[in-house]
Amino acid sequence: MKNGTESRIPLADLLVFHQLTRSLTSSFDLDAILRTILEQMERIIEAELWTLLMLDEEKQDLYYAIAAGGEQAALGDLRVKVGEGVAGWVAQHGETLIVPEASRDSRVKDEYSSKPRRVRSVIAMPLRGRKGTHGVIEILNPRSDQMTDYTIAILHILADHAAIAIENARDVTRIQQLSITDDCTGLHNARHLYDVLGRELDRCRPLGLPVSLAFLDLDKFKQVNDIHGHLVGSELLAQTGHRIQELSAERPKDICFRYGGDEFVILMPETGRKAALEQAIFLLRALKQTSFPVLSGLHLSVSASMGVATAPVDGSTLHAIIGAADSRMYEVKTTGRGNVRGG
Repeated sequence: MKNGTESRIPLADLLVFHQLTRSLTSSFDLDAILRTILEQMERIIEAELWTLLMLDEEKQDLYYAIAAGGEQAALGDLRVKVGEGVAGWVAQHGETLIVPEASRDSRVKDEYSSKPRRVRSVIAMPLRGRKGTHGVIEILNPRSDQMTDYTIAILHILADHAAIAIENARDVTRIQQLSITDDCTGLHNARHLYDVLGRELDRCRPLGLPVSLAFLDLDKFKQVNDIHGHLVGSELLAQTGHRIQELSAERPKDICFRYGGDEFVILMPETGRKAALEQAIFLLRALKQTSFPVLSGLHLSVSASMGVATAPVDGSTLHAIIGAADSRMYEVKTTGRGNVRGG
């Protein structure tokens, strides 16, 4: 009770909360969640510009994930270091920062001197969840009469809900990624190969584009486990997968998979038979020349047998292409190993 009148939250603000919670719980798409956050912020407080920066944990800086007010393009390539400027300070400390007079705060100058809009005042608050700070919401040049304790409290509640939604979306993405990833090598697994290959065949078929696949089996890998033990074998498999991925990186469309055991697959979309065979020969040569440091100070090398198949000349279905490449790999196995066979 205050002055004999019960303090109530305005209906409009309750509707904002209702809409926000419905939107944030109905989707695990991160981009959709971020846009919902800014849309609801705009309904709470009037300002010239709202931006949402997300934390890049590896680089330890913030990037502009989304901006209202038509300045997404102008801000898209800019980064803010953690600890620098307004957003960087908020990300580092996990606390809200309110700057009513920008000219008196050096952090504003540090962050906004290169930006197109003149900044007079700022509200910046962290998107802080159970696992730390994920980003920062910035409200630039808000109406001064709206920078009240009530409005700030409402924005904090919105930010808390938003942080939970972001964490949930990332958890779902992480679970989905684990379901298609091989634990040992970090490459995609066979289940994902069937999904991706099927989609690529469906995409390329009406365009008249080829799709190639190389099936790779390490030669005499069982001897590594028998002589050095399974820990060394697992380490060598992991490093081999990483090396295959590394050697394929110059072709951005190629995707590497661990098919199972000591078998790997390299999918080469929009690649004809000749180019695929050349790439497979390059991969095998480079793989043979690689020395892999493993446990106990050992340095081991690997060889492999490879089979290459191409759609549509070797078939039009995923089972036909995998089967053709697998069959050619076994032909290499039975005729000396350590080589590549195409059509």
